[in-house]
Amino acid sequence: MGRSRRTLPEELLLLALDPTTGTTAQPQSLDLGLAGAQLVELALAGRIAPDGDRIAVVAPRPTGDPTLDCALELLRRRGAPVRAVNWIGGPRLGLRQTYLSHLERCGMVHAVEGQMCGVLPTTRYQATDTAISREIKARLDSAIRTGVPPDPRTAALAALAHAVGLGKHLYPGNEGRSSRSRLRDLIRHDPMGGLVAHAVMDVQNGAAAQPRRSPAPAGRQAAGPGARTVPEPARGVPAQPRHGSMARAVAH
Repeated sequence: MGRSRRTLPEELLLLALDPTTGTTAQPQSLDLGLAGAQLVELALAGRIAPDGDRIAVVAPRPTGDPTLDCALELLRRRGAPVRAVNWIGGPRLGLRQTYLSHLERCGMVHAVEGQMCGVLPTTRYQATDTAISREIKARLDSAIRTGVPPDPRTAALAALAHAVGLGKHLYPGNEGRSSRSRLRDLIRHDPMGGLVAHAVMDVQNGAAAQPRRSPAPAGRQAAGPGARTVPEPARGVPAQPRHGSMARAVAH
């Protein structure tokens, strides 16, 4: 997978980043969304595939992206398909910070040091080129406005944006109500994105553990994720070092 193309976790994070404040919208659910976006990106790369409401590794070879490859290796070590809701609901230390640091190394954001309450050091992140975020949102705007089924990547991004609650951030107020509704509807255009988005919402809702089934597009029947069970042991990407002291707080 070439690094000339932004990954879904990177795009989701850029969508959530407020260009004025340097904070991220919906920080808690965003962490779940980033874990889900990794799954969709790995599926688009042909490394994993849905197996009912579970995720199976079908090609364990590396993608060339260290963060994605870490997630792929953890999935491979499971030895059996894992339920999407369990994977997304598992604790992930520093995943958002990992991607913020990566975007900084790529030159897409820069860190702004500050203090909280005049005491605790904080780090906020400002986009260095807001045209990138505008281009990402323009894809969603086009899909919402035209009603034409988007490509799988854009459909999955829309599903994840809805799942983590970015609708009100992207399309605020009463005037954005119809756009938020159409953003939600785009979830049906990508089976993998829909599976993951429903898993993200199930984890947030703390739904019961019974797996549920939902219809898939084009007459296919795909199992949706079940509700959250007791999280499995910590999974995901290890935390990356933050700038400055260990006491530095990353702004949400």
